Amino acid sequence: MRSIHDFELPPRLGKKLKKAVKLEWITVFYLITVTIIMYLSLGSSQAMKTAWLEDVLSLVPSIAFLISTRINSKAPNKKFPYGYHRVFSISFLTGAVALLAMGLFLVYDSSMALIKAEHPTIGSKMFFGHEVWMGWIMILALLYSAIPSMILGAKKIPLAEKLHNKVLYTDATAQKADYMTALAAIIGILLVGAGIWWADAAAAIFISVSVLKDGFQHVKTASMDLMDSYPQRLKTRDEDEIIEKVKEVVQAWPWVADAKVRFREAGQVYFGQIAVVPKGEVNLNEISQGYEDLRNLHWKLHDFTIDPVKELPPW
Repeated sequence: MRSIHDFELPPRLGKKLKKAVKLEWITVFYLITVTIIMYLSLGSSQAMKTAWLEDVLSLVPSIAFLISTRINSKAPNKKFPYGYHRVFSISFLTGAVALLAMGLFLVYDSSMALIKAEHPTIGSKMFFGHEVWMGWIMILALLYSAIPSMILGAKKIPLAEKLHNKVLYTDATAQKADYMTALAAIIGILLVGAGIWWADAAAAIFISVSVLKDGFQHVKTASMDLMDSYPQRLKTRDEDEIIEKVKEVVQAWPWVADAKVRFREAGQVYFGQIAVVPKGEVNLNEISQGYEDLRNLHWKLHDFTIDPVKELPPW
């Protein structure tokens, strides 16, 4: 029977992980430049301030993924006999809570700006002897924060799905949808330029609500993972069909009368228990062979037990 120490990603997924790590390093350096450029062009626009804070916060999942990947690669030991797989779940929850908290703050801050009827002013500055409206500078900064981010997000989504990594997937989907933040802020800036002062705060509220919604959803998902909810697919949140496949395979074994399976997520992989009712005497060789067959069924089936029982448990 293979031990937890034997686990490694299949070679094809090892390459995907290296590519994901590379993209996340690129993302971190890119986002640092974005936050600097956005900060220098903030002005008094509430929408720009909200977009800037969202960009600052978007560094969290990228950094969390890089740190988690490093920790996850450590071998199990006496203190952590099951390994460090849960680090991804912890990182996911940490990032989700930060997103939720920032969303609440941004909704409050943006709403107060609207309630207080704060009129933003977007002035002009001289560049190379020409007077330039700062709104155009803000729009260029927003485009820089959105377009490369969308490309990076689109590249990371398929990698996240193959690696079954929720931290990476959350980061990728947020980046892919970053155009919404930029578009809302751009519309707000243009309308302020046209004399509609409240459009800036309205755009900021739109961005804030989007952040708040994502934060709430991610906190819910991360909490369910830590409470050992059934394994879910990344996109649909439906039960992973691999679990049903395991049940079908086990029930098809000639020496098994009936079986029940249960698995939980531990980061990228699954831990579980399989209860089987043997047709006759328990044969350890058959159990050992069955274990190997299931381990080879899918890489996500990381560690589990096969327990012969007289009757199936209630779960």
